[in-house]
Amino acid sequence: MATLTARAESWPIAGRFIISRGAKTEARVVAVEIADGAAKGRGECLPYPRYDETIEGTLAAIERLRPRIEAGMGREELQAALKPCAARNALDCALWDLEAKRTGTPVWKLAGLPEPRTIVTCYTISLDEPEAMRAQAARSLDRPILKVKLNGERVIERLRAVRAGHPGARLVADANEAWSVDLLRALATDLAGLGVEMIEQPLPAGRDEGLAGLDYPIPLCADESFHDRATIGALKGRYRVVNIKLDKTGGLTEAIAVARDARAAGFELMVGCMVATSLAMAPAALLAPLARVVDLDGPLILAKDRVPGIRYEGAVMGPAPRELWG
Repeated sequence: MATLTARAESWPIAGRFIISRGAKTEARVVAVEIADGAAKGRGECLPYPRYDETIEGTLAAIERLRPRIEAGMGREELQAALKPCAARNALDCALWDLEAKRTGTPVWKLAGLPEPRTIVTCYTISLDEPEAMRAQAARSLDRPILKVKLNGERVIERLRAVRAGHPGARLVADANEAWSVDLLRALATDLAGLGVEMIEQPLPAGRDEGLAGLDYPIPLCADESFHDRATIGALKGRYRVVNIKLDKTGGLTEAIAVARDARAAGFELMVGCMVATSLAMAPAALLAPLARVVDLDGPLILAKDRVPGIRYEGAVMGPAPRELWG
């Protein structure tokens, strides 16, 4: 019989991480371990207040499934037992890891995904005063793709500051739901002139109908508007890219299905993350070969990471050590 362990952990952030919704100085995650004899599978999630999730609620959801998990519940049963959420993500990834440890077969092979290789990830520039953002960019010259956190104020000034700090960077703008359709239209020429390659979630989720049929010169990416397969249909004609995050899909199982169906529907993919440790990045990284943009820089934002963790050299992310996951 298996045994389930779940606990809350706090991982300090290096400085402050600021987006349009506020600032944080720590990543509060839930780590799960499912042990069956000598084999142990692990998973990690970050309950996100934007989706009405808390550490306490996530732990309670996991605890309610304890008898079924310890009796041998599999991944398919888990999909029916919990809606897509952070708790399901941690459990799903732990079950994938457990199967890999039991069988000696890596998760990428079990899932029919490409073998992991090195990845170039975005690096996030936190929202701040323009000069501070310029300094962040100047310290990131070994990171060729910058994702710039923005709100609805001084957008072009902030982006120009980032461009001045790192003139050669590829830029992704992330508004985190802070813009309006009018602002998006007004910014188009300047954003294109600054070389912004993609805009992530410009409008509030649920209020992005103004994007329907909008002929915009820069690809728009759905993040908060996009969760799982059930949300794909509503995004047609509004976005060209969808951001897959395992805490939103409720784990790797649904994320694989989402990637398949979104691509079949004509969307390009971004693979993203919450601010979390390498244990959360490892399963998401398996989807990187399918994606236009990879944003798995969570451990780079932390003051420290798990040991062993994923190795980063600048923006180049190596495959996860088998001791970590998968």
